[in-house]
Amino acid sequence: MKKYVIAGLLGAAAIGSFGAGLVVSATPARAIPVFDASNYAQNVLTAARTLQQINQQIQSLQNEAQMLANMEKHLSRIDFPQLDQLRQKLATIDRLMGQAQRIDFRVDQLDAKFRALFPDSFDQTLRLDRRVADARARLDTAMAGFQQTMTVQAQVVENVRDDAQVLSEIVAKSQGAEGDLQAAQATNQLLALTAKQQFQLQQLMAAQFRSESIEQARRVQEAQEARAATRKFLGNGKAYTPD
Repeated sequence: MKKYVIAGLLGAAAIGSFGAGLVVSATPARAIPVFDASNYAQNVLTAARTLQQINQQIQSLQNEAQMLANMEKHLSRIDFPQLDQLRQKLATIDRLMGQAQRIDFRVDQLDAKFRALFPDSFDQTLRLDRRVADARARLDTAMAGFQQTMTVQAQVVENVRDDAQVLSEIVAKSQGAEGDLQAAQATNQLLALTAKQQFQLQQLMAAQFRSESIEQARRVQEAQEARAATRKFLGNGKAYTPD
């Protein structure tokens, strides 16, 4: 009896499955979406690699832009109005040196002017007033030389005070230089300032030595004239004959 019941149930299940199959087959067929995990992972990996390449390209462009900016800094220049000031000061010293009187700094005329003031021989026939005038001319020349030296010295001292301010400005620009060109320009300005100071020192020494040379020549000339006047006054010793 039990066997018949089980057989009947199995038969009913089979008939129900067949009927359900008929019902399902009667409805329209629909596509069932399928998720491919392997394909999805490959797409994600491809997108990640593409994003990495884009980031690398962006970084490369940023590096190139920074390099161009640095090159622009290295090529940027600095305006230095101090250079014109240095030239003007040297020109002022040159003008003062050109104002030398009597015996100036022109080599082509030096010998003639020196011989005129300081002759090698003494004309015994010269009158006293002429000798006094010549001595006065030599004294005036020596005084003019000392006065010019003092003028040049005063100008040099004034330039040194101004150079201290120029030095501070150049050093400030050197410390704030953005690139190699600006640093090189600042260095050149410092060298120009040093050269300018050396030039004016040489000119000062030339003026000083000139005045001292004129004074020494004047003293030698006076000594020679004094000896010549003494010899003329004494004569040969035979002018006086006692009775």
